[in-house]
Amino acid sequence: MATDRGRIERHIKPLIGRKKVQDVTKADIKRFLQEVAQGKTATDIKTGKRGRAIVRGGEGTATRTVGLLGGIFAYAIDCGMIDTSPVLGVKRFADKKGNRYLSQQELAALGAALREAEAGGENTSALAILKLLIFTGARKGEIEALTWPEVDFEVGYLRLADSKTGQKAIPLNAGALQVLNDQRRPEVNDHVFPAYRGDGHYEGTPKVWRRVRSIAGLHDVRLHDLRHSFASIAVSGGASLPIIGALLGHTNSSTTQRYAHLSDDPVRAASEAVGNQIAAAIAPVRRNSIAGLTNVVSDRTRAR
Repeated sequence: MATDRGRIERHIKPLIGRKKVQDVTKADIKRFLQEVAQGKTATDIKTGKRGRAIVRGGEGTATRTVGLLGGIFAYAIDCGMIDTSPVLGVKRFADKKGNRYLSQQELAALGAALREAEAGGENTSALAILKLLIFTGARKGEIEALTWPEVDFEVGYLRLADSKTGQKAIPLNAGALQVLNDQRRPEVNDHVFPAYRGDGHYEGTPKVWRRVRSIAGLHDVRLHDLRHSFASIAVSGGASLPIIGALLGHTNSSTTQRYAHLSDDPVRAASEAVGNQIAAAIAPVRRNSIAGLTNVVSDRTRAR
């Protein structure tokens, strides 16, 4: 998919792309891991007339790219090109993909921060993108690169031609539809959030996000955590994991499993609701205390 292609073009090809599959050793993979982590493949290049590709590297990128290499070499084994994978046994960095979820209070603070940023003249495209990320749980790249032909207002869906998981359909709730309705359609550029020059799309969301989250006091919240928060709200509202997976466009159920522990919230809420009904039903015999209920039981026992 798009992310995998990026890792191949930006990290794998520059470092080991000229080696034959059968010549890559475990030592090569270890060296590859360290070099990506240390930023050897870091770059900032133009992509098209206006676009930019900023590659930073780092331990997380190194770990995930080696994971991709593991899949590539597994395919090579299936094809009979090699007998064993050089990735096997290479110790990777801990992939610190911690899931941060916004509470209701934090969401309220974020909403206030967005309004304050808008009143202060912050970039309108970035603010609209942030709202869509909150309302849809989509990935930043999916919304930044969104085009008008991919917006189906009649059915209420985004129909993405390409994403991290290939073609993808994202349902649009009322909040997301309102954000999209408020955007102006350019005469030439098909992008919902066009770049100010050229035919590319807007790419400055991260900078604006850092300013908005500072206003909201959410200094530890990443852009991708808005996606996690969307999922956590869905789970707490009673949505099943398969539904969450469909909303987020997961192709593997194990990816959605990270949200399984959040299902305690609707279970607890259901328990509370049942408990309230039971409490209301037994209120006449409780006599407002455990002692009162004990006395009732004692009285009935003596009556027998």
